[in-house]
Amino acid sequence: MILDKALTATAERWPSLILFFAWVGQATAILNNPRQQPAALVRAQYQALLASFPAALLTPAGETLREWGYHFLKITQSYWTGLFQCYDVAGLPRTDNDLEHLFGKLRHQERRTTGRKVATPSLIIRGSVRVLSAVVSWLRPLTPIQLGQVDPVRWQEERRRLGKLRQARVLQQRFRQHPEPYLAALEARLVKLSLLP
Repeated sequence: MILDKALTATAERWPSLILFFAWVGQATAILNNPRQQPAALVRAQYQALLASFPAALLTPAGETLREWGYHFLKITQSYWTGLFQCYDVAGLPRTDNDLEHLFGKLRHQERRTTGRKVATPSLIIRGSVRVLSAVVSWLRPLTPIQLGQVDPVRWQEERRRLGKLRQARVLQQRFRQHPEPYLAALEARLVKLSLLP
């Protein structure tokens, strides 16, 4: 009884909703790219579909449906530059959901390990190494033999690079904690440099 009343009261909106969701279904079908077409062809098909969208809005649709449509077009436009690259680059995922899941898992592990709700300073400095090692250990834990096969020269280079990042971070912290002495020392160094011939 209540459902019948609701369907009767909204009956004039159903054709527009059906049209709108059919159009969204076409957009999804193009982006799914079942025939594995190149990015240029997918982009052309999608652009043609977007051009047909305003005609669908001219039907007697409600204001809400029109707002949905324009919101859809606006969001599509904001993602346009990176929307089709996945069709030309092998292995590039269509969405970043997997990447977000990976960083969420890393954040969860970091919180459980350290008890901190925000990223630790060491993650900011050594993130490139720590994130990679965490991901590798989740996929396939390394054996002691594999760890022993690391090139010591490359390892030392990476340690030096991370040390420079750490030193920059220390200097930033010194400036934040005691700006006057830090600036005075910097000024003294600048004066020495300006006195050189």
